[in-house]
Amino acid sequence: MLAITVVVLAVLFTVADRVAVHYADKEAARLAEQKYGYGNSTDSSIDVSIKGFPFLTQAFAQDFDHVALTAENFTVDTTSNAQGGYLAVERLRLDLHGVTVTSLTARSAEANLVAGTLTLSYDQLSGVLTRLAGTGGPVKVAQAPGSDGQAARVTISGTVGGRQADGTGTLLAQGNEISLSTPGAEQPAATWRVELPENVGFSAARATPDGVQIDMVGHLVNLGTSRFSR
Repeated sequence: MLAITVVVLAVLFTVADRVAVHYADKEAARLAEQKYGYGNSTDSSIDVSIKGFPFLTQAFAQDFDHVALTAENFTVDTTSNAQGGYLAVERLRLDLHGVTVTSLTARSAEANLVAGTLTLSYDQLSGVLTRLAGTGGPVKVAQAPGSDGQAARVTISGTVGGRQADGTGTLLAQGNEISLSTPGAEQPAATWRVELPENVGFSAARATPDGVQIDMVGHLVNLGTSRFSR
């Protein structure tokens, strides 16, 4: 009888734990959408997953080992708010390690380490350059060799600003800003600002067969208002 009771209690605890973590995941996703704008398009989605078991033990201690956030198909605007200059982001993945709730009243939290990757498809980059170029036909962006550090090399073909721009361009990722320079241009075609948690910045960019991937990292990251403790 005792063994049966222990099993029943263990099952009930597991169910309660999974219900609690599901609620916390949804709340955290809603907060991230509100704070960073990752759900600002009709096709966008955002998912937060609090890792580790049991969740309730982590919640009572106000410490979480690993929280993963994935946002897809949201948009970011140019820093100059250029007409039609919005850039669609295919995917943003953030892994938050060592998350501590620093204040229950202010619902603030801090992560020891945040690492992630932002992915831009070539179709998305081609689309925004075509919109910014106005007349002159489509502009195509594709992979090019020679990515180095925070500069990803891409091939660009088409007419930009009334000028033929066939050759190698540079997508530069610094801080929380992405700029794209076309061949022969003195100034970037546009610069976009991505909302990231405080102290998180881009660390590397590279052109891959599937798109441009931008790495990011941050230490002792202030996450602001937090729902992780609920």
